[in-house]
Amino acid sequence: MPKISESREAAQYKKMIETPVWKLISTLAVPTIISMLITGIYNMADTYFVSKLGTEASAAVGIMFPVMSIIQACGFTLGMGSASLISRRLGERKERDASIIASTAFFSAILVGLFIAVVCTTFSSGIMRLVGASETILPFAIQYGGIIFLGAPFMCASFVLNNVLRSEGKAAFSMIALSFGGILNIFLDPIFIFTFGLGIRGAAIATIICQITSFGILLSFFITKKAICSIKLKLAFISTENSDTANENKRKFTAVILWTVVCTGFPSLCRQGLSSFATILLNRAAGNYGSDAAIAGMAIVTRVVMLIASAMIGIGQGFSPVCGYNYGAKQYGRVRKAFSFTIVASFCMLFVFSAVIWIFAPQLVQAIRNDPDVVKVGATALKYQLCLMPFHSVIITTNMLMQSTGHVKAATFLSCNRQGIFFIPVILALPPLIGILGVELTQTIADALSTLAAIPYIVWFFKKLKEKELVENTK
Repeated sequence: MPKISESREAAQYKKMIETPVWKLISTLAVPTIISMLITGIYNMADTYFVSKLGTEASAAVGIMFPVMSIIQACGFTLGMGSASLISRRLGERKERDASIIASTAFFSAILVGLFIAVVCTTFSSGIMRLVGASETILPFAIQYGGIIFLGAPFMCASFVLNNVLRSEGKAAFSMIALSFGGILNIFLDPIFIFTFGLGIRGAAIATIICQITSFGILLSFFITKKAICSIKLKLAFISTENSDTANENKRKFTAVILWTVVCTGFPSLCRQGLSSFATILLNRAAGNYGSDAAIAGMAIVTRVVMLIASAMIGIGQGFSPVCGYNYGAKQYGRVRKAFSFTIVASFCMLFVFSAVIWIFAPQLVQAIRNDPDVVKVGATALKYQLCLMPFHSVIITTNMLMQSTGHVKAATFLSCNRQGIFFIPVILALPPLIGILGVELTQTIADALSTLAAIPYIVWFFKKLKEKELVENTK
């Protein structure tokens, strides 16, 4: 490996284990928060422009959300799984292993994305009905989804590249790619929808163009060797055992590394997969109380909550590589400090955001879709969810703590709570008892239970960490 590369990697390692954790997490989180917020704003803008086409078109975007969540689930599984492993390998100074993991995840993501594109395009109509599309929403959903599905390979691969860069502590590169794509999408939406007269198809085309653009920018950082990890086909699906030896011919083709990536990323699959299933149940439940208007109202709430939560996820993704790096380097005190800082900073930020949006909830929903029925359902549900939004700091940070340190079972359980273990029974039981209020309250109840469930895991992890710290100090 060239000396300049060794010097760069050594400097990055020193930065990740010696910079004060509050400063390091902030440095990594700010670019991520910016890119996540821009992506969230793009989603809101997309919903806004599409809503001008009518309530059915607005509802169609909401119908597509669980389908896109499935695509994201596959990308996140490979992306977060590889990122967790890579950050720990870099903390252990095993750069070659990190490149093998990154390459395996990247090419796997492309293959998975191609499979999703073929299946979803072939069975588009049936899939849309399955996720809750009514006969009036169905034509819009098919038009929108038929184009979005074509971007699945780029979406899945982008999630991997994005998370690999963040695992290296290079969140600024990720911000550049995602922000450029998001801003471009905001400008292209009205052009394709209204100027070119393509309607909801125009929104989908604009989205595909921007996803490909972001993918290209992300990939360019690896091609130009600005990233620590290398993305090469010859590195994919080979054993990491003795990977630092010079003899490439002794390495054998194996799927073990892919299995390890998938297992490590399994909590992300559960989280996103259950999010998709939860949205399907939510759409079906909302459809029983006002049909298209109720679905559109809940779709708007989902986008607004995603926008706020994106800031929390941004801080969490600043925390995750710091946690993984220092856990791998056995700097356990820094792991503890990083967790405490992330919880406090994210709680305060979410409290401020939630308070402001709570005050203007009706006006916000109305600005997106000026329909009294949509506003009534959307504003009420939004206010309920905002009440517990600050506690997402506990839910998400604890989940990322477990995943970034390799506690897959704990991370999987925690990721299943908010929109699975707690959400599904409530959405099935509550609406039949109290009507539309049950639909509006379900996520709030699930958030409260998820927060309580995270606390025992926090206590258990740091007790275990203290024991490991004592063992290291006696060596």
